[in-house]
Amino acid sequence: MRIPLSVLDLAPIARGETAASSIAASVELARRAERHGYGRVWYAEHHNMPGIASSATSVLIAHVGAQTETIRLGAGGVMLPNHSPLTIAEQFGTLEAMYPGRIDLGLGRAPGSDQNTMYALRRDPASADRFPDDVLELQGYLTGATRVPGVQAIPGKGSDVPLYVLGSSMFGATLAAALGLPYAFASHFAPQLLEPAVAAYRRDFRPSAQLAEPYVIAGVNVIAADDRRAAEEQLQVTRRVRAVGLFGRGRLPEGVDFDTAAEQLLAQGAAVHVDQMLTHTALGTPAEVGEYLETFRKLADADELIVAFQSPTVEARLRSVELTAEAMASD
Repeated sequence: MRIPLSVLDLAPIARGETAASSIAASVELARRAERHGYGRVWYAEHHNMPGIASSATSVLIAHVGAQTETIRLGAGGVMLPNHSPLTIAEQFGTLEAMYPGRIDLGLGRAPGSDQNTMYALRRDPASADRFPDDVLELQGYLTGATRVPGVQAIPGKGSDVPLYVLGSSMFGATLAAALGLPYAFASHFAPQLLEPAVAAYRRDFRPSAQLAEPYVIAGVNVIAADDRRAAEEQLQVTRRVRAVGLFGRGRLPEGVDFDTAAEQLLAQGAAVHVDQMLTHTALGTPAEVGEYLETFRKLADADELIVAFQSPTVEARLRSVELTAEAMASD
């Protein structure tokens, strides 16, 4: 592949499906990605969202790891303020012991939830303020240079699981640069600050034991299909699902048709937000998707692209995985 490609998987639960079927689909997606040359699959931590089954990222990684062979697996990311650094070091140290050389750990500071869910997680509202210190504490456990006297992560100590800072603002860029860590920008749903954040990261980057030069991963949405019309139809379904998920609380009143309710939400203002989130979307045939991704990589000044496949069905997502790999295959 001309550009290293990876996958971001939220383990979506489609209408009429279950968490079990969603997880089975995630396994098949990882297998398909492995066969087609993708570098890694990451799972994102979200809570209390009816359409997402990736809340327990380490458990999902362990399950997928047992059914794949070579592809890297990781969190994209763990929302560190929801957890103690020691707990995450132990979890990902365990994963590294199980699947040596295949585990990544992306870290974010967003709640991944609403206020009530933050309470249910027993999250301290001020915990995000400790994020830089928590990253360093976590790094100490994984490298074996603990910052807490007498406390080691077992498993985890000396595992050197690579860390990545995730973000959609200047904060993440600044932190990743200061710590000498790779930076993954969430341009697949928060595109506004992509260019200035990446520029600041590259400008201010300080080499570290983990990374000698800056490394940028940029998120991008993809809907690849065998013909343009099919891709456009999938996009419209995705827009409706996103509108209901974001502005209908993922639930509809009794007796209300899904498509009708979704179109009403889009017409009432949801379209502005949904379409902004989908700003960076490669859409169409393999040739069209390949051309878009080449252009986007230059815009994002990215070393790697991580793809969020937005097709609304499992079959269409798996086909999109194949077609995108085909589009980006080396000449």
